[in-house]
Amino acid sequence: MNARILFVDDDAAMCALMASLLAEAGDLATCAGDLASASGLLESQPFDLVITDLSLGQFSGLDVCERVRAVQPNVPVIILTAYGTLSTAIDAMRAGAYDFVTKPVDPSTLTLAVARAVEHRRLHVELHELKQRISESHTPGELIGTSPVMRHVYSLIERVRDTSASVLISGESGTGKELVARALHTGSSRAGEPFVAINCAAVPANLLESELFGHVKGAFTDARMARTGLFQQASGGTLFLDEIGETPPEMQVKLLRALQERAARPVGGNTELPFDVRVIAATNRDLETAVERGRFRDDLYYRLNVVQINVPPLRARGNDIMLLTNHFVQATAQRAQRAVKGVSVETARLLLDYDWPGNVRQLQNCIERAVTLARFDELSPIDLPEKIRKAKPSVPGATVTGLEGLLTLEAMERRYVEQVVLLAAGNKSHAARLLGLDRRTLYRKLDRASHPSGASHSEEPVDAAS
Repeated sequence: MNARILFVDDDAAMCALMASLLAEAGDLATCAGDLASASGLLESQPFDLVITDLSLGQFSGLDVCERVRAVQPNVPVIILTAYGTLSTAIDAMRAGAYDFVTKPVDPSTLTLAVARAVEHRRLHVELHELKQRISESHTPGELIGTSPVMRHVYSLIERVRDTSASVLISGESGTGKELVARALHTGSSRAGEPFVAINCAAVPANLLESELFGHVKGAFTDARMARTGLFQQASGGTLFLDEIGETPPEMQVKLLRALQERAARPVGGNTELPFDVRVIAATNRDLETAVERGRFRDDLYYRLNVVQINVPPLRARGNDIMLLTNHFVQATAQRAQRAVKGVSVETARLLLDYDWPGNVRQLQNCIERAVTLARFDELSPIDLPEKIRKAKPSVPGATVTGLEGLLTLEAMERRYVEQVVLLAAGNKSHAARLLGLDRRTLYRKLDRASHPSGASHSEEPVDAAS
């Protein structure tokens, strides 16, 4: 742990005993016999935790609490007291104490209290640093994050943004694939031209051709006037084809021809109209498997997949969760005119422990809800949805017993497989070789990872890792 702890007690024997006990846990204890000595130490060196006896002669541990709040306000204080009454606890909390432990001190109880307080301090420091990073970070477009996996995404964006190469963006739903597409557009020489997006899964199959290529007057019932297609509307700029894996087979043929010829014929028209667009596509499906099963054309896949960018799931992004949380808190509070400034340390711990199956979109929804319902100027655990408050920690040993919250063998395997796919930059063939699996076995494992409920999705598995 290696925490720097100030112990305040006017009993020299108790100071020596406590220093020895804390040293056994790997902490460095500095002792002070009275309030004046404690004040001098607090003003001259930093501490991670202060432990003080409640009774200090003419002073009390509550005076120490107030001094800590004045000099090192973010350092937690644990009060030792022989009187573990409710009124004592209330007085201690009002004075700013983080916790209190009754005497005689049980070593295991104290060790647990120290661990909790030091972790509280560590998370508080990290939250402060993350807020600083938000204002100092320079990331493409509206993307937020400093994790290694996101820095890899930024590197790919930087290298291909000003080329004409088609890009296929893959990743789970809610990871921010459209933000990556917009970052590619705004960082390119086409930035001053239109960015046009369409969700291919949201448009009925019989209307998708008209949306993309347009139609002439009278081409079909209700076609009372000509319509310009999205390829023409995006001319000079970027066309973003979201959920490209949902495109019906007959439309895939027409889309491929348009991309090859750089021209498209409106529905009911006789003439092909040229266009100048950069095409960026996105999918949350495993298109390689769809190609193998004949559900997606291989020639269209290779036409779209000149460069592939895999957007990692939120659970693989570490402290990016808190960067995004603070961004959403500030944005929502400003929009809703709420006086919410951040999150408490306990709330941060819950957010970091949660798995976020809905990724960034789910986190944004959660924070917007929490800010709307917030009771104080910091989000507290009670402001979060119940399923997040009650979710078991995803890190083994994160609870008091060290046994609760342990991952199942299946969950551990899922995490490991997803991590290897991420390290392989989304190349599933390479990931399968690293794991010692054939590709079909890997796809089955990824399919189960995306559908833990056990429902069968074997026909078109969701790409859970890329």
